Amino acid sequence: MSAVDLDKVTLAVGNATVLSDVSLAVDQGEFIGVLGPNGSGKTTLIRALLGLIRPVAGAVAVLGRPVRRGNPAVGYLPQARSTLPTTSLAGRDLLAVSIDGHRLGLPFATAEVRREIDRVLDSVEGRELAERPLAEMSGGERQRLLIAQALIGKPRLLLLDEPLIGLDPHQQQRVVEMIRRLTRSLGLTVLLSAHELNQLLGKIDRVLYLGNRRAAIGTVDEVIRPAVLSPLYGAPIQVVRADGHIFVMSHGRDIERDYAHGHSHA
Repeated sequence: MSAVDLDKVTLAVGNATVLSDVSLAVDQGEFIGVLGPNGSGKTTLIRALLGLIRPVAGAVAVLGRPVRRGNPAVGYLPQARSTLPTTSLAGRDLLAVSIDGHRLGLPFATAEVRREIDRVLDSVEGRELAERPLAEMSGGERQRLLIAQALIGKPRLLLLDEPLIGLDPHQQQRVVEMIRRLTRSLGLTVLLSAHELNQLLGKIDRVLYLGNRRAAIGTVDEVIRPAVLSPLYGAPIQVVRADGHIFVMSHGRDIERDYAHGHSHA
């Protein structure tokens, strides 16, 4: 049984088709990097896997069953979390509210809630964040806490939408290494969307590249090739490998980095 199955799926946002007649499968336990230019459908695909968007055509299945909204087997970390409150609210309190939303703080938490909070904090090696106010956490520490939040309830599929935005290279590396470890230690399937492949090199099992309403999935060597990427970008693409990095180029420009910078400035 696959963790994710798309069978001739077409997805649209408003009147704009984002993905057209896409079929693919993700095996359980895989760590998949989802890449592609702005507007290629990365967030739309994640929303479809959450049951928030219905396909125009085709069928989407998660863990062997038709996709449905509110599936507890799916954990989710949304994009653009820079508005996370910078208050005296501590890490444990944020997680407690996530489990029992109408009760603020641990004085009201049951023993079961406390155990779940400890479990997810241990999963991200975040016990030191438990009593820290959010206002005193770095960007990387906040991301670890939010990934812990996504692990509440022991999901089997984890969807992470641009979790590396706003982090420096060291923080990005630490977060990606942690996610790789979680896929192995917890038996998770992970789809992580990003704008730059080099953030993920050596950690992901396969790459899912979206563009021009199409999709290509495979190993880095199978997908990151001019013959595969040029149709996705609708332009001639060159792939340059140097010093352990891979650069996706068009007319002498690193277009992945251009798209990433354009996104961060938006």
